[in-house]
Amino acid sequence: MEESEINYVKHTQKAYIMSFKLSVVQEVERGEISVTGATRKCGIQGNGTVIHWLRKYGTFDWENQTPSNIPKIPEQKIMELEQKVKLLEKQKSFLEQQVKNADKKALIFDMIIEMAEKEYRIPIRKKCIPEQSTNSNLKKTKR
Repeated sequence: MEESEINYVKHTQKAYIMSFKLSVVQEVERGEISVTGATRKCGIQGNGTVIHWLRKYGTFDWENQTPSNIPKIPEQKIMELEQKVKLLEKQKSFLEQQVKNADKKALIFDMIIEMAEKEYRIPIRKKCIPEQSTNSNLKKTKR
C-alpha cells in the first residue's frame, strides 16, 4: 500500500459509531487487515480499542480461543459436554453438602432452644399463630 492511500484521521474515544466499529471488526476477522493496520488506517488511538471491539462484537470465542464460526467435531462437543457435566456434578455435591450442614444446624438450634426452655422454664418459641394487627381490621371496617 502506498503512503498516499492511507488516510490518517484522529478520533476521540466517543467518536466511533457502531457501524464503523463493526466494519473494522469484520475487516480484521476476514484477515484483510491486522489490528495494528486497522489502528493506522482508521486513525484509532490504540490497538486495545480494536481488540476490545473484537471481543465485544466479533465472532471469535475468547473463552475457548477458537473461532466460533468453525464447526466443532462431535468428539469436541462430547468432551465439552462431559466437562460441563463434571462441573455440574461438583456444584450439585457442594450444594447437597450445604443443605446437610443447614439441616444439622437447624437441629442443633432446635435442641438448644428446647434445653433453654427446660432449664430456665420460660417459653421461647411462639406456640400459636399471631393475630393480625388491629390496623388491618380497622381498614376493613371503614370500607
